[in-house]
Amino acid sequence: MKFKGTKDYVSTEDLAVAVNAAIALERPLIVKGEPGTGKTELARQVAIALDLPIIEWNIKSTTKAQQGLYEYDAVSRLRDSQLGDARVQDVSNYIKKGKLWQAFSADQRLVLLIDEIDKADIEFPNDLLQELDQMQFHVYETGETVQAKHRPIVIITSNNEKELPDAFLRRCFFHYIRFPDTQTLKQIVDVHFPKIKSDLVAEALTQFFEIRETPGLKKKPSTSEVLDWLKLLLVEDLSASDLRRDGKDALPKLHGALLKNEQDVHLFERLAFLARGGR
Repeated sequence: MKFKGTKDYVSTEDLAVAVNAAIALERPLIVKGEPGTGKTELARQVAIALDLPIIEWNIKSTTKAQQGLYEYDAVSRLRDSQLGDARVQDVSNYIKKGKLWQAFSADQRLVLLIDEIDKADIEFPNDLLQELDQMQFHVYETGETVQAKHRPIVIITSNNEKELPDAFLRRCFFHYIRFPDTQTLKQIVDVHFPKIKSDLVAEALTQFFEIRETPGLKKKPSTSEVLDWLKLLLVEDLSASDLRRDGKDALPKLHGALLKNEQDVHLFERLAFLARGGR
């Protein structure tokens, strides 16, 4: 059971090593990196490559760790008891299984994605320490212990918005997805647009990396954004020569796919103004 990437996902050697190491160690894999570098998609592609189902738990700022285990609906049970509903005799009727419970009770091994864990409260990772380490948890309302039938492959993503606790990191395998270099990005483009002209790719990627390296840029465009940009270039049937800029026009064609705030747009407008000699 080795991950090497898929036909739809270009995996660097160090990323494949990290995935396979986490599987061998039976540890959660924490994947960090810039937004848009394919962290979430990695979990989906691992599932495809290993022919496993996947359960996705998308974390929000209001998500609590308990929700991943189960939720007990005491309000509904109280209401039903007032109505004389016989269902109240069985407390399990009011327990909603969370994503971890679903993964633990699955009849086969699967991939469990905990996506954007850094969006939650700082205590969220600590609250899952024991459950992810021992692969079991106790249900107090029923007195049962839920234990994983098959240890899932756990992949946790983070955009590095906040630091994760040391105790949590100790129990995980860590990998940082570096932004792809030109050659790797070209391979990614070839996967998504196999028939695209090489001169258009060369010109587009040259401009893309120039934009990313522009001093003062507030938000660097990501891998997903350059793919969106290329898709638009193909829709508009633009050529490599159409993309080339001069000093009078520092903004790239269809720049809305790459520049996502007014500060960065104004930055390139100022660069164009300076290139014209400030006139």
